[in-house]
Amino acid sequence: MTEQERRLLDAVSLDAPWELVETFSRMPRWRPEDVNKGADAIADRLRRLGVPVTMHEPEIYLSIPLSASVEAGGVTHRAKPPSMSLSVPEGRRAKLVYLPANQKALRSYSRDVQELFGGTIASEDEARAKVAGCIVVTEGFGNPALSSLVEEWGAVGLIACNPGVDIHWGTCTTIWGTPDLDDLPRKPKIPVVAVNKATGEALMALAREGGEATIRTEMLEGFFPQKIPVVDIPGDETDYVLLHGHYDSWDVGVGDNATGDATMLEIARVLWANRGQLRRGVRIAWWPGHSTGRYAGSTWFADAFALDLDAHCVAQVNCDSPGCRWASSFHATTTMSETARLVEAAIKDIVPDAVFKTKRPNQAGDYSFNNIGISSFYMLSSTMPDDLRKEKNYYDVSGCGGNIAWHTENDQLEIADKDNLLRDIRIYLLSVLRLTQPELLPFDWVAVAEEFAATVDRYAKAAADHADLSPAKEATAAFHAAVARLQGDAAAGRLPAARANALSKAMARILVPINFTRTPRFAHDPAFTAPPLPGLAVAAELPRARGAMLGFAKTQLLRGQNRYVAAMRDATRLVG
Repeated sequence: MTEQERRLLDAVSLDAPWELVETFSRMPRWRPEDVNKGADAIADRLRRLGVPVTMHEPEIYLSIPLSASVEAGGVTHRAKPPSMSLSVPEGRRAKLVYLPANQKALRSYSRDVQELFGGTIASEDEARAKVAGCIVVTEGFGNPALSSLVEEWGAVGLIACNPGVDIHWGTCTTIWGTPDLDDLPRKPKIPVVAVNKATGEALMALAREGGEATIRTEMLEGFFPQKIPVVDIPGDETDYVLLHGHYDSWDVGVGDNATGDATMLEIARVLWANRGQLRRGVRIAWWPGHSTGRYAGSTWFADAFALDLDAHCVAQVNCDSPGCRWASSFHATTTMSETARLVEAAIKDIVPDAVFKTKRPNQAGDYSFNNIGISSFYMLSSTMPDDLRKEKNYYDVSGCGGNIAWHTENDQLEIADKDNLLRDIRIYLLSVLRLTQPELLPFDWVAVAEEFAATVDRYAKAAADHADLSPAKEATAAFHAAVARLQGDAAAGRLPAARANALSKAMARILVPINFTRTPRFAHDPAFTAPPLPGLAVAAELPRARGAMLGFAKTQLLRGQNRYVAAMRDATRLVG
């Protein structure tokens, strides 16, 4: 750790961040007018700390849950509709059909039938025959992948049975951010609700008896002006790091994400006070529309500032759910391969005995910058160790450091932990500094080449004799050799740092989209799981394909391999 890093880490205080956490613990931030009050609270504190802030106010598309219920067997059950559920205040009645879910996939964003319902549904044709015209009841959360699947199968409603006594808010649309005209056909056309475990068990039992239910949902939906506070901290160079997180929440949302908002507030204070010492700048942004707009705030920013981000952003760092109680582990730390070494070193420099393991970024969070091609790390922050979670009999959730208060009214002040928050602020600050300060950007593109080679090899083995992936293997090997030479030359000083950094940024614009997206640059992929190198992923499905479907799948693979090989050739030519 450098002397400058130690000095800035020592400057971190909990005074301003903890005061914001306490304020937000009394301030719900999900209705549009309350969200804007949250933005004003952030901006007021920044100004009091002497940090200039720009307030953008775009109109973004939101869906705010107002009420929901399920009537069945003469009983009215409490429910919550996820954002973007179809509003049917008059009610929709139909026969209940129970689809037992794979317990290991309760939080899965996959649309793979076997992963979601392994052993209970053999094919999508069987699913359509079973659920058409019915209301589906299943375990899990009313997430986009599940909701879109049952809608495609002809279901007229979905009831997601949460695994505990509480009901979790969420969202059920695959559309990322405010829809454009191409997105609109994917807007949910069925009502979706979540219920707790006890209600779910009653509804499953009724479904087995052939019973019916009525779903009622009421939503407030449309375009709303929402505020986005942004702090720009200049550096000597025009390039910058984007540090960001959402400030809207479900209810008061302390662990998700008041603690993240406080983390960014303190980093803004420390970096602004030391702005004259930064090589690269830092842009810090607080998003609305994360919960009720499916990342609509960050998506608007990615759209409105796309060309600037393309030209100057070297990395995006997402800040969600740091500083929560019992969150002492880093065994599920989100990072792309090129930033994994940086992330591990930063965490272990703050927590030398940290349990650390990386995970591939989900198609979730505010990762609204993949299609531009920006290297990324962090999403959820520290979390509860698995052993402790099992000891507490907690199920797996997507935030709050593993606390099952996530997305419920229970995400209150006690979910935050001062010591963990101080630790996580320092981790985020150190990680950002190690992007801003080195003369040479610390990205490991050889690790990406190795990841790609392993992925291609895995798909080739899965496809067996059904496909020839040798063009992809050869292109990957050529890129690996070229980028290894580039990194060696840069590290040895044989290549000017400015040139190496420009090449690194240009490589990200090629390699991130090919590994995380299916749609063109500057568009936004649907909010369900993108497998590694998604254009090649169909290779693993070929042995299961039959009849005409095999021919269709092979056609898709041919096109996907063409895209991949062309990208590898572009990257290889780029680095020489």
